[in-house]
Amino acid sequence: MDKNEKRMLMDKVLRELEDTRNTETSVVKKLAQLESENINLGDRFLEKKLPEIFNLVDDALSATIDLQAEYTEVRDKFVKDNKLDEINAGQ
Repeated sequence: MDKNEKRMLMDKVLRELEDTRNTETSVVKKLAQLESENINLGDRFLEKKLPEIFNLVDDALSATIDLQAEYTEVRDKFVKDNKLDEINAGQ
């Protein structure tokens, strides 16, 4: 794999991390909505289980956000070190 192909694959990984982040954000919102609806329902089982799941998904979202930020730095350094931004600027 040449350096430009590697950069393109790194870009794809970043897009997929963004998609994962958006999906996890939607799940967090949906779980918050379920917790809110359970206020009226008053189901003790849901009252116990939903916060546990919410915390797990929220932790995964935080980890994904961190990974995306860190990998963006890795990708940017790779592009800079290999002068790939200059190659693409001329195209």
